[in-house]
Amino acid sequence: MKLEKLEPNELINWVQLAKTQTHLGRVCDRIPQLALANPDWFAVHICCQSGQSYSTGDMACVFPLMSVIKPLSLLYLLEHFGTEQLLQWVGVEPSDAPFNSLEQLIADGGRPRNPMINSGAIALADKLPGKTASQRTQSFCQWLNQLPGCDLKLDEVMLASVRASRSPSNLAIANHLAEKKYITNIELTLDTYEQICCLSGEVKDLALLGKLLACEHDRIQLQHRQMVNGVMLACGLYEASPLFAVKIGLPMKSGIGGGLLAIVPGEGAIACYSPTLDSVGNPVAAIAFVEVLSQNLGLSIFS
Repeated sequence: MKLEKLEPNELINWVQLAKTQTHLGRVCDRIPQLALANPDWFAVHICCQSGQSYSTGDMACVFPLMSVIKPLSLLYLLEHFGTEQLLQWVGVEPSDAPFNSLEQLIADGGRPRNPMINSGAIALADKLPGKTASQRTQSFCQWLNQLPGCDLKLDEVMLASVRASRSPSNLAIANHLAEKKYITNIELTLDTYEQICCLSGEVKDLALLGKLLACEHDRIQLQHRQMVNGVMLACGLYEASPLFAVKIGLPMKSGIGGGLLAIVPGEGAIACYSPTLDSVGNPVAAIAFVEVLSQNLGLSIFS
């Protein structure tokens, strides 16, 4: 197991190296509550199949998963409805447009390109089981917490901030999805989407969730894990996904809240929190850390 060969002093050194990249990004300020994050915060938690774990940094930081929730909602819906049904709702093709592109959705005839960009995730939020957005979010959150034993909670303050600064592009995307019959109720769908993006936890919680995708679990089908990991590799870092598939070689997903999840199939999961983002919307220092970790330990799935 390559991941378990990590030495604690190496971990600290590689984190320090990655943190030198922080100044190359900026904290997301579109949502006022996100803008309050300290750009110097950095936390990493790695959990291995064996139960071995490594962590360092600002471990007590609680942050909203934002788009890091997308592979998990995909897994949840695959478990409920299966692959065939899911592929009726959304594609699995990479996108070279920004994650909130309405133009791409229009060019694709209203069919969401993949579940890792906003159009796909909004379309899938419409399919979560439950009559109200709160019921959907609560059921999903309970499912996530029970399986790996993590402790996600809905951050009501963050949700209020998201609602007060609702993204015009997300509203336009939802309107187009409704027009093309990919969703049924615009307000219910957007409320669900905003709530699940505000599910929050510590970096350890994110790593435990990642372990669901990395390792065997008696309540998760192998083919569903494989599909989510494949979509993450191709689409999880938006238009930068192909570059990092080559440089790092791991399924990964980022979020504008500063979270980053990387999967080492069969071995474990790497979760980072670093709130400064690059121009694409990926956390700069977190990706720099996973890159040096992957290269030094030979973690790429193409090794």
